[in-house]
Amino acid sequence: MTRETLSCEKVALAYRDGERTTYALREVSLSLPPGKFYGIMGPSGSGKSSLLYLLSGLKRPTGGAVTLGSTPLSQLPDAELMRLRRTRFGFVFQQPFLLTYLTALENIVVAAPKPDAAARQKAQELLESLGLASMAGKLPGQLSGGERQRVAVARALINDPEILFADEPTAALDQTNGHRVIEALAAWRSKGTVIVVTHDAGMLTGADQLIQLRDGILSTEH
Repeated sequence: MTRETLSCEKVALAYRDGERTTYALREVSLSLPPGKFYGIMGPSGSGKSSLLYLLSGLKRPTGGAVTLGSTPLSQLPDAELMRLRRTRFGFVFQQPFLLTYLTALENIVVAAPKPDAAARQKAQELLESLGLASMAGKLPGQLSGGERQRVAVARALINDPEILFADEPTAALDQTNGHRVIEALAAWRSKGTVIVVTHDAGMLTGADQLIQLRDGILSTEH
């Protein structure tokens, strides 16, 4: 697996409303070497989700640059950026967004490059590693919130992502299920980079680095 440093240099994200400009982020610079678990924290409205969206190419900065190794993410054409996200990144969001008519196993396989027998075997192994082996044939409506979110984690891992992005993945869960999801995400640092946005400091006790944001401005703690 390719493992490269993800970085941003003086990135900004601004929104215009008539003559008024509102900044979600202001000149944030970061270097995130591979193989670590990074936590992004800050109060509501601090810009933490905006930073994750810029780092992952889900949004383009209005200033500055985002780079993966020597690849300038913020300058790639839309089609190339979409291909990069699909082949090198994995995503977990606050809601699992599972397809209600597919089983847990099928929800994972459908995200694989080739939904074949090998993908089904890998999906089953991911479910087993997340303590969900017995849930493979269950529909999302038959799973608890924590189980659905762990299925979403398995789906994000099916392509062996170089970087795993998670935006408030535990916000809708209780502490026990939240920690199980974070543990599943954090374990991926042995194979790639993990970046988790959360408002709950207790979920980031195992992080290698905490990235603190307030009013779109960065400070870091190690």
